[in-house]
Amino acid sequence: MFLRNFKKKFFRRSQVDITPDDIFLDSSNLPDFDKSQLEGQVEKTISMKTILLVGYFFISILFLFIFKIWSLQLNQGNFFLARGNNNRLEHQIIFSERGVIYDRNGKELVWNSFEKEEGQDFFKREYLEYDGLAHILGYVTYPLKDNSGNYFQTDYYGKSGIEEFFNEKMSGENGLKIIEKDALFNVISESSIKSPKCGESVTLSVDAEIQNQLYGFIEELSERVGFNGGSGIIMDINNGEILSMVSYPEYGLKIMSEGKEKQAIADFNLDEKKPFLNRSTMGLYTPGSIVKPFLSVAALNENLISPYKKIYSSGSISIQNPYFEDLQTVFKDWKAHGWTDMKEAIAVSSDVYFYSIGGGYEDQVGLGIAKINEYIKLFGFSEETGVEGFIEERGVIPNPEWKAKVFDGEDWTIGNTYHTAIGQYGFQITPLQAVRAVSSIANNGKLLRPTILKQENGNIDYKQLNIPEEYFEVVKDGMRLAVTDGTAKGLNVSFIDISAKTGTAERGVKKDKVNSWILGYYPSNEPRYAFVVIMEEGPVKNTIGGLYVMRQLLEWMNINTPEYLK
Repeated sequence: MFLRNFKKKFFRRSQVDITPDDIFLDSSNLPDFDKSQLEGQVEKTISMKTILLVGYFFISILFLFIFKIWSLQLNQGNFFLARGNNNRLEHQIIFSERGVIYDRNGKELVWNSFEKEEGQDFFKREYLEYDGLAHILGYVTYPLKDNSGNYFQTDYYGKSGIEEFFNEKMSGENGLKIIEKDALFNVISESSIKSPKCGESVTLSVDAEIQNQLYGFIEELSERVGFNGGSGIIMDINNGEILSMVSYPEYGLKIMSEGKEKQAIADFNLDEKKPFLNRSTMGLYTPGSIVKPFLSVAALNENLISPYKKIYSSGSISIQNPYFEDLQTVFKDWKAHGWTDMKEAIAVSSDVYFYSIGGGYEDQVGLGIAKINEYIKLFGFSEETGVEGFIEERGVIPNPEWKAKVFDGEDWTIGNTYHTAIGQYGFQITPLQAVRAVSSIANNGKLLRPTILKQENGNIDYKQLNIPEEYFEVVKDGMRLAVTDGTAKGLNVSFIDISAKTGTAERGVKKDKVNSWILGYYPSNEPRYAFVVIMEEGPVKNTIGGLYVMRQLLEWMNINTPEYLK
């Protein structure tokens, strides 16, 4: 009985009901099911276990969110409240005003614009629209923003001249303010937590009017005749103040500071006349005959010649060629001057006279190249002058060591000494060195440190040359004679007595270019100012140069700034 009941239950559980469709279903009448769409598949119910697992998962997520909300709102609520408030506070720089630059008369040369462009928080520099100021003043770079509008450079930076040298003094200190904004970025309030400190102003010794005119005269002559460039300097011989220091050509200050006119900046860089070169302090030039006054002082101080001894110039001297016994080497004068003493030799610029006192000739003993070097250095050549704010070149005084280095071990010859004695060969000086040196003749031996700043305290920085005053007087008489009856007669004006020395130095392989110099001082009896003008690489056949520029300037000053000529 038990066995029969078990079999019934067992076979009933394993029995599968067969529908009429299944009975008549065969391979020829299968339904056209789209199995990719799950047609013809038997649906199975989801088990209770699966439902419970999914429920537990979502309940866990819910508890996690509840815990996080509790943590943020209750446990860390105060922290995030403070942080949220801070996010509404914007720190903003208050840019300081950069110091103003004035000329000696209080004229503003550089100042700050008070009209800001859109999105600009700082003051841009404005410049006096006078020529000749670029190399003295220099330019700046402004604070810079990144692509997000945040400042990564918060200061001005001077790039040359006074702007660079006194950058820290003129910069001042930026301030800081806090701006509170709402969620829509509307400003609610502003408050300053650090006030800006304005930069200090600088007063220069330069007269802007004279600077502008001197530049204009150099520019006009350069363009008319074909000079490559030029420099002009006027310096107070008593305290070293620079009244004017011009370098032509120059660059545009505003263009360089703004930095937007890329083509104009490229043109400055590619210009063969080198507008970025400050010729006054970095231009190296063969001096030519302007060294003759300094050689005269040297010869007198070494007791090599009396100022009254006359040396004859027939137009040249000849010496034995050291390499060929049957040949002589000829050293020419620029003309036959006849018999000249020291004053006359300076006035007419006799080369033969200075060959003789420089290297020696016949019965006249010369200084020799070692003494020439010693005295030329004594007058400040081949060294930096110490002027504030400018890069300076030191220059070259030819000597045997220099020649051996430059010319692959060649020996020094007497001819090299002759050429050095008249400012030729490898001689190289700057205009600022020249005006400093001639000042020391005018003031009887005070070698001043030039300054571009107006002197308020009366302190004068100089080195006293140990040379008797009477020797300077001989040279000064010669330089005055050059104006009244010599090579500098173009400066023999009626309204003031000028003392001067000209110089012409040949340039180029073909000697078809010349540097034209004039240097001197005024008034002759009681000197106040020294001057130098160099016109760079003009045509050799041209007859006007540095002297012409200085004559124009003196005539302009006589009318417009006579206070400097008294």
